[in-house]
Amino acid sequence: MIAMKGSNNLLALLKHCVLLLLVLHISGCSLPTIDDRTASHALLRQDGMDTSIGRGIAEQAQSNPGLSGVAPLSDPLDAFAARVLLISKAERTIDLQYYIWRDDITGNLLLKALHQAAQRGVRVRLLIDDNGTIGLDSKLAVLNSEPNAEVRLFNPFPFRTFKRIGFITNFSRLNRRMHNKSMTVDGQITVVGGRNIGDEYFGATPEVEFNDLDVMVAGEVVDDVSNDFDEYWNSKSAYPIEKLVSIPPDIKSTILTIEEHGATLLPAARSYINAVAKSDLVENISRGQLNFSWVKVHMVSDDPKKVLGRARKKTLLITRLMEILDHPSSSVDLISPYFVPTKQGVDVFGEMASKGVKVRILTNALEATDVIPVHAGYAKYRAPLLKHGVELYEMRSDNRPNKPREKAGPFGSSGTSLHAKTFAIDNQRVFVGSFNFDPRSARLNTELGFVIESETMAQAISEAFDNNIPMHAYKLELDEEGNLVWLDNSTTPPRKWNTDPNTSVWTRLYVDLLSLLPIESLL
Repeated sequence: MIAMKGSNNLLALLKHCVLLLLVLHISGCSLPTIDDRTASHALLRQDGMDTSIGRGIAEQAQSNPGLSGVAPLSDPLDAFAARVLLISKAERTIDLQYYIWRDDITGNLLLKALHQAAQRGVRVRLLIDDNGTIGLDSKLAVLNSEPNAEVRLFNPFPFRTFKRIGFITNFSRLNRRMHNKSMTVDGQITVVGGRNIGDEYFGATPEVEFNDLDVMVAGEVVDDVSNDFDEYWNSKSAYPIEKLVSIPPDIKSTILTIEEHGATLLPAARSYINAVAKSDLVENISRGQLNFSWVKVHMVSDDPKKVLGRARKKTLLITRLMEILDHPSSSVDLISPYFVPTKQGVDVFGEMASKGVKVRILTNALEATDVIPVHAGYAKYRAPLLKHGVELYEMRSDNRPNKPREKAGPFGSSGTSLHAKTFAIDNQRVFVGSFNFDPRSARLNTELGFVIESETMAQAISEAFDNNIPMHAYKLELDEEGNLVWLDNSTTPPRKWNTDPNTSVWTRLYVDLLSLLPIESLL
């Protein structure tokens, strides 16, 4: 017994020594210089009009000067097919900017499509936040080795093995991330919204399915997205991957490429391959028959200097959004998966409600959230919001096996977790993008989105709150004693809970504990 106890103590000491050595090694690592990095710039609309996509949208664009064509992508299979087909149709350039790119079925299918585009002569520029590239270093290096492809990592970790230990030595920098999501092809069409690249964002995982919203946009605003991409691509936080990751040996490169191609053979990939095969998106674009809604669209984004703490207030997305939210006259319908309003937000929404503005908010219920600390940051503001007259809904988790893909409004199909980030003002304007109403989006991460002047889209969100959302979400109310109650109005009579539905006492205690900690600024 004594010998065993001594061995355990020695093992624990060795573990602590290894951890200390890792931390010391990481603290001694620094990012390489990028002084020799080559700047490059996007293909703008005027220069890409001679492409197949450019010719396909030319007539509509010329008939709608100053406007942009918008096509929502709420269905996950459609959103995936749109990306693959646009990549396959590209003739000149593809610019992609993402927060997360998973090493999974959809991630590998899209990497394969980018390889093929680069090999046929298309310039590919891929910018990924380095916090979202787990396990992908070698595959990204292989893509980067293609003559026409270039990969850059945004705000990277200098140490690649156990890289997240870098938070210990450089937390103030690495805690700030690039949350933007866009893909622009031939300078003519862009896809912007809430989806990262990964199976859960395209409905490919049975365990987690995010319902989400992107928009595919052509016309005037595409140049703004291209110029914004250049700001990030050429910023001081974008590092060529070859500065940090070595190209794998030939044999390993071959294996990695086979792995990408092998993703098409997996049974779980069949629905995606079928969606691409059945889609008539490319043909409709080429024939000028894609059903765009032509309206005014304004891009809003953060200055990439935000991750360095050097962005001016007027260059921040939150500044523009507050201007938009400042004077609603009749309604605010807000959908945000990670909603932490803070006391200031409660006051703002409360003041709107006191002036007769109908304020309705949908976020994830505790049973549906994938980030419990964020829910803890939100939970303490539920009662104050309700007391101010705000209507509050929490999305239920629909994790039934073989469940039908029911529509839950304009932001996608019912799933196990809400991920769409959108709001509508006065049934006239809509925001779609990456911004969550939480302190992290406002102060730490960079974000990107569109403000779309579309009564049709705004009214669709309003109608979802009127009709669909109550069938898929709990409605929160206060009882006579001022306690929270959750109502499921999809049943007759409505089912009622006095605690967060379908959660354990331990989960609720964990939330209560987290809500006491001073972590709101990090959420």
